[in-house]
Amino acid sequence: MVTPPVSTIKKTPEGATSASASELKGSTTSGEQRLLDNWLNIQAINLIRHAKSLRPFTKDEFGTSLMAPSEAHIEAVNRFIDKFRSKVVEMGRWVEAAAQAARREPSTERLQVLLERKQQVGNHVLYVEGIWDFYFDLFVQRLSGFAERLRSVDRIAANCYEDLYVGLGTAQPTPNLLPFSYANSGFSPMTFRRGVPMRRLRHNPNLFPLIVLPQHRLDNVWALSSVLHEVSHNLQADLGLWEEIPARVYQRLTTEGRFTPEVARVWAQWHKETMADMFALVLGGPAAVESLMDVVGRSPTNTVRFSAFSVHPTPYLRVFINLILLRRLGFDKMAGDLTRVWQRLYPRLTSEDIPPAFMKTFYPAAEMVVDTMVFQPYRQFANKSLAQVVKFGIPEMEMIKLAGQRLAAGQDVGTIPLRFTISAARFALDKQLASPQTITDNFYRILGRR
Repeated sequence: MVTPPVSTIKKTPEGATSASASELKGSTTSGEQRLLDNWLNIQAINLIRHAKSLRPFTKDEFGTSLMAPSEAHIEAVNRFIDKFRSKVVEMGRWVEAAAQAARREPSTERLQVLLERKQQVGNHVLYVEGIWDFYFDLFVQRLSGFAERLRSVDRIAANCYEDLYVGLGTAQPTPNLLPFSYANSGFSPMTFRRGVPMRRLRHNPNLFPLIVLPQHRLDNVWALSSVLHEVSHNLQADLGLWEEIPARVYQRLTTEGRFTPEVARVWAQWHKETMADMFALVLGGPAAVESLMDVVGRSPTNTVRFSAFSVHPTPYLRVFINLILLRRLGFDKMAGDLTRVWQRLYPRLTSEDIPPAFMKTFYPAAEMVVDTMVFQPYRQFANKSLAQVVKFGIPEMEMIKLAGQRLAAGQDVGTIPLRFTISAARFALDKQLASPQTITDNFYRILGRR
């Protein structure tokens, strides 16, 4: 039973008139009274029906194909919203009681009690409706032209989880609710991690990882390495690496590396984005670095601007961090070529861009950070390193090249991890094996039918 809040009705201001029940009845016609009764009766009906319209989603209303949201995602949303919905329906009865009392005795005081309750309950209904609308918009995209594309992204994200958890070699099941993707406007992809409060959920915790993709990224499948990056943020969180990585980076830089606390603090602050880059590279291969260069390769003013307080590494330096890992994975020539390309794009670097003290220590510190993140064991990785859990090297790259040739020809890419298909599309584009549209069409068609 919902306990009504203390009435907030203000006393009648001095000089104003207030009609008693008898005065009101005496001054109204039967027609007016009937209209008032009807109005009072309808208020509770409207509110309760509004609350009940926030119904549970059914498993088939967003389609029955593979593109539809999973039953697990729909059930989780229904359980979440039901906690609010049941309270709202109960509060509607509270309004109904006030309406009935006002019909029996339509005094100013009772009418104002009804109006106050209607306002409070109505506000709560709108609160719940905002949450319901968010998930409806999320799920209904699976009935749109985005459905096949979003399903493909979901499958790639799920493959990242599956392969990493299998690589742990322990009996640790993957989370039940895997990442769910949806299209939006804007320039950059983003993610909302599991359990993080979201504004569109009225600051309630997010139920499952959400991968938000600008629609233009879905048109450029060779640029979807950003999906691997966003999925990696969720892997970090789900595995419990958020706190451990920055502490390990800071400790190793200040002790073994003998770097100053100021330098180590910057690197520790960059841990989330740097680690997501490292994950993306071992999950998807060199295309992740090329895709990163696509994203951060902007005007020199934007790309070389350094901030000691940003959680994102300076874009200019961020590419070099990734190239260090690419070299350590066995791709020396490609790393060298990309280094020279990047330096040609940004040939002049001044002390006003990046502090000389930081630049002086950058390469040895970056080498140590990459080693700490990728090649050192963690209990979250079953006492293995990331490089041992998810292997990537020359053999995997050969698989991607063959898949890229097949993809361009419209053939099935074979038995490769779905996360490699992004690099396969990049390889096909780089080698001009087919037109961009053909590569895109084949990518989604092949992923959709596998």
